[in-house]
Amino acid sequence: MRPAKETMTRTIMRRIPAVLTLLSSLVIPSPAASFGEEYQVHVQAGVPVRMRDGVTLMADIYRPAAPGKFPVLLERTPYNRRDAATGTFLASRGYVVVLQDTRGRFDSGGEFYPFRYESQDGYDTVEWAASLDYSDGQVGMFGGSYVGATQMLAAMAKPPHLVAIFPYVTASEYYDGWTYQSGALMQWFVSSWTTGLALDTLQRKTSVRSRPKEWVEQMPLETYPLLSPATATDLAPYFRDWIEHERGDDYWRQWKISDHYHEMTVKALHSGGWHDIFLKGSIANFIEMRRKAATQGARNGQRLLVGPWAHAATSPEGKIGDVVFGKDAVLDMNQTILKWHDFALKGQTNEYASGAPVRIFIMGDNVWRDEQEFPLARTRYTRYFLHSSRGANSVAGDGFLSFEAPAAERPDTYEYEPRNPLPTIGGRLCCGPALPPGPFDQRPNESRSDLLVFSTPPLARDIEVTGFVTAELYAASSARDTDFTAMLVDVEPNGYARFLTDGIVRARYRNSMEQGDPIIPGTIYKYTIDLWATSNVFKAGHRIRLYISSSNFPRFDRNLNTGEPILGATRMEKARQIVYHDAGHPSVLILPIIPR
Repeated sequence: MRPAKETMTRTIMRRIPAVLTLLSSLVIPSPAASFGEEYQVHVQAGVPVRMRDGVTLMADIYRPAAPGKFPVLLERTPYNRRDAATGTFLASRGYVVVLQDTRGRFDSGGEFYPFRYESQDGYDTVEWAASLDYSDGQVGMFGGSYVGATQMLAAMAKPPHLVAIFPYVTASEYYDGWTYQSGALMQWFVSSWTTGLALDTLQRKTSVRSRPKEWVEQMPLETYPLLSPATATDLAPYFRDWIEHERGDDYWRQWKISDHYHEMTVKALHSGGWHDIFLKGSIANFIEMRRKAATQGARNGQRLLVGPWAHAATSPEGKIGDVVFGKDAVLDMNQTILKWHDFALKGQTNEYASGAPVRIFIMGDNVWRDEQEFPLARTRYTRYFLHSSRGANSVAGDGFLSFEAPAAERPDTYEYEPRNPLPTIGGRLCCGPALPPGPFDQRPNESRSDLLVFSTPPLARDIEVTGFVTAELYAASSARDTDFTAMLVDVEPNGYARFLTDGIVRARYRNSMEQGDPIIPGTIYKYTIDLWATSNVFKAGHRIRLYISSSNFPRFDRNLNTGEPILGATRMEKARQIVYHDAGHPSVLILPIIPR
């Protein structure tokens, strides 16, 4: 998972040749004709920063080649700190820019374990940066994805000189919304992200284990071992820990950001994407810090920016997944970092000083709109009840959505076979090109009998849905444990079914993700499925469509239907699922409708 400033737009990033990192310092001329820089930039590469436990982390410093003191902008990243384009750009605008490899990554010492050291290392680095001779004592942070986590965890530690942060496409918790979602493992993310991180760890571990002088005497010559690779446990011990701790227990609580909002004193620009894997956390960080932050200044200093983005590259024309949202959807990340900190650290009057606290992209209309809050105060939560007569299995069924509550209706049934799960098509994914994220056409799944399809008739007028989406499902299963999934799509007159948002609930965690509550086979339970949030205008002639199933693989791990812990489980059982929609069990989709 690369930092989001690299993934949201490819137009702003440049890389310097690796040879520059061998230099202790250099001065980069200011190409004023192309960028309008105010300062030439002085660079110090490979600056050691000592942490409280003696571990040394490496940083590069970009600063104006001019007398005076300047605010500091800090990025702490596990993805390689060498980013001359961003460092030079921000420094030329009057900032000291510190780009640092986090613990155990690239040139920094120590061992990498996600989240474990980021609060103390963040605190120590912020205070070190504030004490630099050319620092004015104010520190801001920026970065996305895990780099957003390094900011939130630093803010949790309350370093005195941390004034503002810009976390984008990042989470508010590292159990629910990063590793798990409503009790289901976010399998594609945790496995692919760990694989990407392991590449640098493999090189580090292999280098330490190399013993060519000891090996050279081995006979016969062809048995020379070349290298001694690390084991999977050596490369990522946290991966097993994450799977072992499938409940929201004390292991996760030590890094639970949402328990510390009331202590935080920083201003923050929270940025997320409607198709991003961490959308829920980006919005939660804004809402809760605006409500709970420790000071009035911090509460008033929260901003929210949400575009149509996924956790991957946006093309210059604003294409994400199948959809071209337009050039206005492309975020110039460096300019956004600059403008936010110009307001937060330099007190400049710009859109963040005088504008609305919320700016969101309205899909369908494909326009930006300013708002005073999120969710919107004028929201009308509207209930669309599930119905069918013959059965809602596949798009060939007769499942439909209406405002009318059900009376006497027979339930829908399907078989969930974990050996043949419903495949993931786009949506909220990370990482790598093997499974691209974003809004893709869901029609390839619509012919499956294990997918229930409920649609409105073609709409007579445009309907805007902006805010949190929920499905309430009354269901029973033949299994001891199982999953229920939901997905909201926008269906065009030609049948194209565009992904909007999705959710899942693991049956044994339906009441609490901290304590499992087994289900009794054949018993009807009410399941609340959190589909997170979206903002979309369903155009006249389109249909609102809801899918119900029991898998979305490999976005989420397959529930094997046995009720056994994930760790070590291999045995699979088929489940017969029954979804009720009658007067006593009114299954419903709840949409946040915005009057137009």
